[in-house]
Amino acid sequence: MALSVLICDDSRLARNQLARSLPSEWEIDISFACNGQEAIEKIEQGAGELVFLDLNMPVMDGYETLAKIKERDLPAMVIVVSGDIQAQAKEKVMALGAMDFIEKPIHLPTLFSVLRQYGIFDGEISSDENQQQSLSSLEITEEVDKLELFQEMVNVAMGAAGSKLSTILNQFINLPVPQVNYIAASEIAMAINSIRQNASVSGISQGFVSKGVNGEAILIFDDADFNNILSLLNYPDASDDDSYQLEALMDIGNILIGACVLALGEQTHLQFSFTHPVVLGQHMFLERLLETNVNRAKRVLAMEVGYTIDNLDIKFELLLLLPESSVDELSGRFFVGKAS
Repeated sequence: MALSVLICDDSRLARNQLARSLPSEWEIDISFACNGQEAIEKIEQGAGELVFLDLNMPVMDGYETLAKIKERDLPAMVIVVSGDIQAQAKEKVMALGAMDFIEKPIHLPTLFSVLRQYGIFDGEISSDENQQQSLSSLEITEEVDKLELFQEMVNVAMGAAGSKLSTILNQFINLPVPQVNYIAASEIAMAINSIRQNASVSGISQGFVSKGVNGEAILIFDDADFNNILSLLNYPDASDDDSYQLEALMDIGNILIGACVLALGEQTHLQFSFTHPVVLGQHMFLERLLETNVNRAKRVLAMEVGYTIDNLDIKFELLLLLPESSVDELSGRFFVGKAS
């Protein structure tokens, strides 16, 4: 009898990637869910004996889904597949009953090792099946468009950055579902939707370049969070000193921007160079801060990530901006790199 396998991820690209990565000779019935609520409904209907579960999803995230499965004692083996690679994230999902954790992007030998480890699949795969089932067989089409591609790419990148920041600050970083959209220059302030327009903020901008690609990263802090940030970074007790606040802004920027952009580079087989970070402003209103930014294309791809540390009420926004020419280059290199 075929094993019912449920792939739960809000990214259609990620769902397709995982489905194509499973061995073709494995006798399974595959179904899909876009969020945890859909997953719970399908498990209750018997469609999820084995569940591959993402963590960062709308409606109901992976943590909530695991808690529901545990609470209702549902008959589902759960393997978490996520770009959130914080040590605390892995500990949390295992405590909630996950069987194992696989990092995104999926590495086929790791996937098959996990399946064999738990006796879920004990067959062999042919040498050419790795390439056949890999993401390289996907193409940019109407089904898998560029927004979906960059949504998944930045999901992996924000996880790498969040993990690095979590290790340095010794705090669990809450990661959102990243927002990815084409916007006009006039819409950039509106894109950072979690910061109130009347809040005093500080920000830095840093460019990144590689062959055929250029982009800009903007990191924005709510000034009310600086005291907690300075404490986490073990700065002297001088919260009103602008020089310390600027240094803290630069430190967090180096961590998040550097790790996020480097993770994008790893997925597209590019090495990025960085321009010197520029202070957009300190203690400014958001709209005025963003008006000072430079290198605006008429239309850009904006990838927005809002990091939070809930127990300390800290939040900061990272916005990655790419002109359309760079979007085309990066998406092309992503698929070429996967196929090579």
